Amino acid sequence: MKVKIGGVQKDILTVWMEKTSVYMIDQNLLPYQFRILQAKDYRRTCQAIRDMTVRGAGAIAVAAAFGLVQAAVESRGENIRTFRAKLEDASAEFRQSRPTAANLGHAIDRCLRVLDHPRNVKSALRALRTEAERISQEDIRASARIGELGNNLINDGDGILTHCNAGALAFVDHGTALSLVRAAHRSNKKIEVYVDETRPRSQGARLTAWELQQEGIPYAIIVDGAAGHFMRQGRIQIVLVGADRIARNGDMANKVGTYQLAVLARENKIPFYVAAPTATFDPSMTGGEEIPIEERDRDEVTWVSGVDREGRLGRVRIAPEGARAFNPAFDVTPGSLVSGFITEKGIITPPFPENISATLGEEERNV
Repeated sequence: MKVKIGGVQKDILTVWMEKTSVYMIDQNLLPYQFRILQAKDYRRTCQAIRDMTVRGAGAIAVAAAFGLVQAAVESRGENIRTFRAKLEDASAEFRQSRPTAANLGHAIDRCLRVLDHPRNVKSALRALRTEAERISQEDIRASARIGELGNNLINDGDGILTHCNAGALAFVDHGTALSLVRAAHRSNKKIEVYVDETRPRSQGARLTAWELQQEGIPYAIIVDGAAGHFMRQGRIQIVLVGADRIARNGDMANKVGTYQLAVLARENKIPFYVAAPTATFDPSMTGGEEIPIEERDRDEVTWVSGVDREGRLGRVRIAPEGARAFNPAFDVTPGSLVSGFITEKGIITPPFPENISATLGEEERNV
């Protein structure tokens, strides 16, 4: 991802590991401040996932994998049995940090599998670190490939609607939905991105807009309720979103508000595409009703964060004191409303149960 730091554009990853620390862009401060957080132990890394300092299906998966390496380093003085037990405990903490995203669980499972038959703690730690780095590199390659394969879906002059943030900030680099946008921009296509603000945490207005601005891609922020208005005016030609978990039948969970966009797109005969790596698919779930939906604190709905005219960061309450609020972080969009899934292995089109299984190739999956 290209970021302007001190007036100079630099390439930077969303999350990475050096020695025993995990580094990540602090997304809770964007777009007001750019800061790299250093998490020195696995509990701090886990907390960063929980409080959304780092967020997005791919990014939290990689952060969790690196976090398990940290937990292993902290337990390296134990015998192999105790070492494994402590890694299981740390894994449980990471699984509960953000339960909806499939990528996180897949990354943890991969890390634990390399510990099935370790000769000793030293070899186990080395294998774990190698696997975590492999997961990170696969995330980068998959995101880039999604952009390459999906670029042909975007035509010159298209208006593109996005929801939440499925950009480089949600993965290690490139992103998924925004990987297509970046590819189209590099191809010199004239595009306009309509950025849903994405209440309650405004990841569209704060993060997607920031990413597009960094690379000079034309965009405009719209309130979530305006999407149908712009569709009906003919200003949106394609909807591109990401996903956090995709069931075998094509039902998929994404940031709350995605379902209504899919319904609006169908009504207005606009293609609705989901960009996601194969690590986001969960064949163990036959349908969307099985996907766990994270419920977050009501304060995210009744309070908003921002900066005032003097640039001071703060929070203000926008609802009556003591107001009840429901805050599901995700909703489920039926596969029947999805035009296709753009993955690093190709674009999956209906019928989904058959074509998802064929594309994933269970025997080839490394998740």
